[in-house]
Amino acid sequence: MHELFNDQSVVKGLVERYGSPINIHHLPSFNHNCEIYKEVFESYSLKYRIFYARKANKSRGLVKQAFASGIGVDTASFKELEQSLSLGGNSENLVLTAAIKTEPQIELAIRNGVPIILDNEDECVLTQAVAKRIGHKANVGFRISGFEVDEEKLYSRFGFDVDDVIDFISSYVGENKTFDQLEVTGLHFHLDGYSTHQRSISLITSVNIVSKLKNKGYNISFIDIGGGILMNYLEDEKEWFAFNENLKKAVVEEYNDITFNDNGLGFRLEDGKLRGKLNTYPYFNKVNKEGFIREVLDFVDDESGLSVASLLVNNGIELRIEPGRSLLDQVGITVAKVVHRKKDAKGQWLVGLEMNMSQMMSSSADFLLDPYMLYDSEIKENEQVDVFFTGAYCLERDVLLKRKITLPKLPAIGEYVAFVNTAGYMMHFFETEAHLFDLSTNLMFTGSNEKLSFFQFIDDSKIVLE
Repeated sequence: MHELFNDQSVVKGLVERYGSPINIHHLPSFNHNCEIYKEVFESYSLKYRIFYARKANKSRGLVKQAFASGIGVDTASFKELEQSLSLGGNSENLVLTAAIKTEPQIELAIRNGVPIILDNEDECVLTQAVAKRIGHKANVGFRISGFEVDEEKLYSRFGFDVDDVIDFISSYVGENKTFDQLEVTGLHFHLDGYSTHQRSISLITSVNIVSKLKNKGYNISFIDIGGGILMNYLEDEKEWFAFNENLKKAVVEEYNDITFNDNGLGFRLEDGKLRGKLNTYPYFNKVNKEGFIREVLDFVDDESGLSVASLLVNNGIELRIEPGRSLLDQVGITVAKVVHRKKDAKGQWLVGLEMNMSQMMSSSADFLLDPYMLYDSEIKENEQVDVFFTGAYCLERDVLLKRKITLPKLPAIGEYVAFVNTAGYMMHFFETEAHLFDLSTNLMFTGSNEKLSFFQFIDDSKIVLE
C-alpha cells in the first residue's frame, strides 16, 4: 500500500485506464494468511483443510491463489462453483455450502465429486433424485445447529437440529434406505457471532455425534466449523474504546457531530436512556486469526479432561475451516477519484467521489477505518478540514463513511482517496449496477522485487477460465 501511495503515477495510471473506483489486491498477503492457519493446525498435528469463503470477494485471481497456496475454496452459488472448477478446482479442494441449492448446482457438484453440505430434508430429497438420475452417488456433509452452550440453545435458521440429526441419518441415509445415493462423510456448522467458547463446546458436541454415527457404520471423517474467525483492523485498542465512548456520549447528549446526520450506528436514545448496540464489525480484537483458532483448540472438555485438539486427534477427525475476511486481511484497497467538493446547509464539507456506497458496503453500519488521501500538492499548516465522503447514487444516504473524517486539507478535484483493507466483505458483497454504473475493476498484484510499474497489475476479468 505504501509503495503505491509513494508512487502516485502508478495509481493515477490505473484509475485513468480502468475507471473509478478500482480494487487492488495483493496476492502475497493472501498467501501469508494461508500460511498462518496452516502453521497453527500443524503445530497440533491435526488433520485439516482450509477453504477460502469465496463469497467474501468475487475475484478470480484469489481463487487461483487459494489453489496455488494449497488450500480449497468454499462456494455458495452455481456460478461460484462453476468458475472455481474452471480455475483449477476439483473434488479435493472445493465444497458447496450454498444457503439455497438448486438442481443445476447439485448436479454440477455431484458430477465433479464436490462435497455438498446439506441443510434440510428437502435438500436430501433433491440431492437423492439428482444422484439417482445421473447415476453418481453424492458426497455430502450434514449441517447441524442448535448446540446447547451454558444452558442456552443457540438458534440458527440453518442446519439440522443436533438433537435430531443422529436419528435422521441412521433412519434415512445409507444402503437400502430412503437416501441411498448419499454418502455422508462429515458434519458442518457455522455459528453466528465470534465466541471461541461457543465454538469449542459445539466442536465437542460434534465429536460426540461423529462417534455415535461411526458406531452405526457411517464413515464420518471431518467436522467443518465454517468461518467467522475474528481479525483485527486496528493497531491501537485505545482508538476503539475512545470511538465507542465518544459515540455513546454524543447520542446521550444529543449532540452528535461524529457521524453524518446524527447516525448512532446502532445506538439510540429512548426515554433519556442509551439503548441498542454498535452495529459494526468489532474492529479491534486482541484474540484474532491464529490466536482465535488456538483458543478453540486449547479449550478443555470437562467430561474427558482433554483439549478439543486432543479429542480431534484421538478420534482421527479432520478439522475444516472456511475463513473469508481473515484470509483477506491486508489483501485489498479501493481507490476512488474526487469529483467535487461542496458545503451543505449545515456548513459541512461533502467530498463527492466517483463511486457509490454499494462498492464499499457490508453488513456493518459503517466501515470504521480512516482512508488515505493521495494529494498532488504539499500540505501547509492550518489547512485541516472535517469532511464526509459521498457517492454517486441519487440517494440522501449514499454517504460512503458515516463518520466525519478529519483530513490535513480539503482534497482537490482529480485527487484520489484510498480505503484500506477492503477486500473482505466490502468490495463486492453488495455491489450493484444501479443507475447502470459499471462494476469496479479488480486488479491483481502478484508481487515483485522490481520497481513498481503499471504493468504488474492484472485485470481480474482477463484471467482465463479453462
